[in-house]
Amino acid sequence: MSAEHDPIADELVASDAAEPRLLDHLLELRARLLRAVVGLLIVFVGLLPFGNALYALLAEPLLQKLPAGGQLIAVEVASPFFAPVKLAFFTALIVTTPWLLYQAWSFVAPGLYQREKRLAIPLLVSAVSLFYIGCGFAFFLVLPAVFGFLAQITPEGVAMMTDINAYLDFVLVIFLAFGVSFELPVALVIAVVLGWVTPAQLREARGYAIVGIFVLAAVITPPDVVSQLMLAIPMVLLYELGIIAARWVVPQR
Repeated sequence: MSAEHDPIADELVASDAAEPRLLDHLLELRARLLRAVVGLLIVFVGLLPFGNALYALLAEPLLQKLPAGGQLIAVEVASPFFAPVKLAFFTALIVTTPWLLYQAWSFVAPGLYQREKRLAIPLLVSAVSLFYIGCGFAFFLVLPAVFGFLAQITPEGVAMMTDINAYLDFVLVIFLAFGVSFELPVALVIAVVLGWVTPAQLREARGYAIVGIFVLAAVITPPDVVSQLMLAIPMVLLYELGIIAARWVVPQR
């Protein structure tokens, strides 16, 4: 006569087996977080001696547009110290983004299917590349155009002299706005893969999307037409690129 099946005992055995797996995941997560933080700190410490040089490079788009003798000023006593340190940290954060994403990927990859892995890797590479392209676009094209426009409309008799902390915050917001906005194609592809929308629906909503893009550009950029157009026009093109990319990866039924 066979032994009776005890569901309670089976549940206890499964619970005991799940606890070590959960502990292993937590240990792996801690190790990945530690590696990510250590990598960030190493790059940050390495960039600290070059903080002033980094700030001089970042200030170049504004200094080129200022009148003769124009310069940045430090309103707060500790600004000459904290502004370069802050810039060094954000530079380290941007530089180590691939390393940070690699640690996150190494943690979640074992739980993904093969098809998900094949799709996730190009999306991650595209996301990082588009963010860098957005920041480069902002630095080399947008900032010179914005500062040139602001210098031209400065009232007569007003000296355009900006605090170094205020300038740094302004530029970082511009970088973040353009870097994140350039992620639009990746966001559209993810939405299509998850089944939230279809490429056909994206094409039909093109008019609404363009209006929304111009409204968003007006909200997140400085109050000047130049920066708004320089964000809105690339985003419209990226929206079209996202539709094309989504057609490549749309699930075949």
